[in-house]
Amino acid sequence: MSKKNNSIDGFSLRRRDESRVRNLSAEPLPERFLKDASTKVSSAEHKTKAPKSTGEGLKRSDIDESLKKFEDKPFKKKKRITKKGVKKFFKIFAVIVVLIGVFLAVKAFIAGSKIFSGNLFDALSSSQPLKEDENGRSNILIFGTSEDDPHKHDGAALTDSIMIVSLDQTKKVAAITSVPRDLWVKYDDDCKFGYQGKINVVYECADPNKKNGEYSEKGAVALRKKVGEVYGLDMQYSVFVGYKAVEQAVDAVGGVDVTIESSDPRGILDRNFDWECKYKCYFVKYPNGPAHLDGKHALALSRARNDSGGYGLKRGNFDREINQQKILVALRNKASSAGTLANPVAASRLIDSLGDNIRTNFVGGEIKTLINLARDIDEKKIDRFNLIDVTPPILTTGMVSGQSVVRPVAGVTDYSEIQAYMKKRLTQDEATKENARISILNGSGRTGAAKEMKDKLVAKGFNVVNVGDATVSKEYGAVAIYKVSKTKQPATTSKIKKLLKAPVKTDALPYAMTSDADFVVIVGQ
Repeated sequence: MSKKNNSIDGFSLRRRDESRVRNLSAEPLPERFLKDASTKVSSAEHKTKAPKSTGEGLKRSDIDESLKKFEDKPFKKKKRITKKGVKKFFKIFAVIVVLIGVFLAVKAFIAGSKIFSGNLFDALSSSQPLKEDENGRSNILIFGTSEDDPHKHDGAALTDSIMIVSLDQTKKVAAITSVPRDLWVKYDDDCKFGYQGKINVVYECADPNKKNGEYSEKGAVALRKKVGEVYGLDMQYSVFVGYKAVEQAVDAVGGVDVTIESSDPRGILDRNFDWECKYKCYFVKYPNGPAHLDGKHALALSRARNDSGGYGLKRGNFDREINQQKILVALRNKASSAGTLANPVAASRLIDSLGDNIRTNFVGGEIKTLINLARDIDEKKIDRFNLIDVTPPILTTGMVSGQSVVRPVAGVTDYSEIQAYMKKRLTQDEATKENARISILNGSGRTGAAKEMKDKLVAKGFNVVNVGDATVSKEYGAVAIYKVSKTKQPATTSKIKKLLKAPVKTDALPYAMTSDADFVVIVGQ
């Protein structure tokens, strides 16, 4: 037989032992539960007065009366939200959004008038394709000085940060490489530093009348030209980045994330920036792995090279250049993200940082194209590299005129291998992919003829492996091209034939000459 449940309004009473059950209807409540109506109740006790005992047991009405005291107070009736109210809210919201948009547009226009050349209204109407070289590349020189550094030091006008960004608008790919600041070059004009020296002096040399802290268009043009000569590129654009640009831009987007990749298992430590925390910390200290950087730390890392002690940056400037590339890519990713563009505060701060610290020769109509490319190019399609790491090496370090410099392996001012590598890395046309080995022989009797031919071919991306002499003879004509190896290289055959305007022969080399190259080019009389 099932047990009978005693319940009151849904509350089940626990059964007690029969011997302990009191007859509530016959026995009065114990003294301890009764209080005189006139007795004062302490604050620790219930403030409701107990009903006066009548000698009767606890009744259902008493329980009901007690439970009423625990009922919740009735809710106030909420006003109904009408369609008219909803429409009014969205109208106000839309006006606020429009005002924010107008505010940002005005700020962007004012900042843009400082940054870009030409008519900025062109950027609002339609996009204009970027200028391209013969290989379809748009090449941008990014450089910076520390002239606005509040901690003044010598050499503030030197361009210690120089990078090349090459874009392909059609293929949506990009490449980034750093130009060693200590690369030895010849100056086009005499300056206080002499007729030749490090490339980081070119900007200052070109405009000796420039005041400290001012941007020099003349200096930018000179640096674009010199970098273009060395790297064999048509440098159509340049972007000058002030000292504070990195710090302010990184803070504007809420910081950036980079990966620390040091050859030292401890990571990176640089003591040159401990003054930022009044020497109470290690301002630049990171283990290998992911790191989130605010503006000050991003700027410090982009300048760190262990010149004041520490570890993890044993290659000095070369490691610094790699970190600069990482920060640039991370900033590009964060700035073009939906979260930043949709955040009015972040967008406003980013616009301010750009307007105050950046100068360029981009014209208004090219701005939209540039922004779209920055957004559309996937990070996986950004090729980052440094020439100092190329194998076999094409750059080395050494002493020139008593200075520690970076120079080409081929010769102090022989940039042919640099140009060939850049051509190959950036274009990757079919002939470049074949990577045919070409030997050049001088059969003209004229000194330097083979070297001139080498420079011509290297500039077009050919892989010249040897330069030498051949028997002097008129039977070569102006130039003779021989396909020596049996490897099929149709793209190279077509390209070299078109360039030198001569047929490619498959006959044996004349005068019993031999070669292990794929092609032999003989310069004749």
